[in-house]
Amino acid sequence: MDAKQELTPGGKLRVGLNYGNFLLVLKDAPDGSPRGIAPDIGRELGKRLGVPVEFVKFKQAGQLADGVRDEKCDVGFLGAEPQRADEIAFTKAYLEIPVTFLVAAGSKISTIADVDRRGVRISVSARSAYDLYLSRTLKNAELLRVEGIDASYELFVREKLDVLAGLKPRLVSDAEKLPGSRVLDGQVTGVQQAAGTKKTKAAGAHYLSEFIDDIKRSGLVAQTIEKHGVRGVRVAP
Repeated sequence: MDAKQELTPGGKLRVGLNYGNFLLVLKDAPDGSPRGIAPDIGRELGKRLGVPVEFVKFKQAGQLADGVRDEKCDVGFLGAEPQRADEIAFTKAYLEIPVTFLVAAGSKISTIADVDRRGVRISVSARSAYDLYLSRTLKNAELLRVEGIDASYELFVREKLDVLAGLKPRLVSDAEKLPGSRVLDGQVTGVQQAAGTKKTKAAGAHYLSEFIDDIKRSGLVAQTIEKHGVRGVRVAP
């Protein structure tokens, strides 16, 4: 079976979008069509395959990962994490988003290295790429998971937790709402935003990888970031 058949089994390309990632998927246009970096890249992929594009909307990254695995969509744009790679064939990253921590006013935590200590409670969006990363790497601090980025902020404030983990551009805006709070310098990791399809689709995955390589090399990814005015992200190296 060739790549086009694998990626468009129903004669159209079903593109899965994570509406929980406000950097990649912006608010829909007045006519209901998706806007942002990921929708534009999905449209470009459909154009090259010569098929119409149908967008499948998911609220969170974990749900999108399930959607790719269960073939509710043909291609998804999401963070490439090892825990997902058993079921999803990922391309190289096309975009990198820095991840760091926010601490409340008066916190004794001053650096990223101070966070992974016993008794430190961290609010995190469940099954996000950075939750998966922190789950692998933290040894002492406790992760408190809740569905969605907004909910992780609310939990941090409501329960007076020690740390909020998140995408740096979002944490910068959160800090503006919390007098005295601080975004810690540096980054914990960079979420590697990639395209993925079901692992069994070898030809489709190969085509998808070449497509992502091409749009990075040609400058299309950089142009799309600039077009939508998204700050705090960069084209992946």
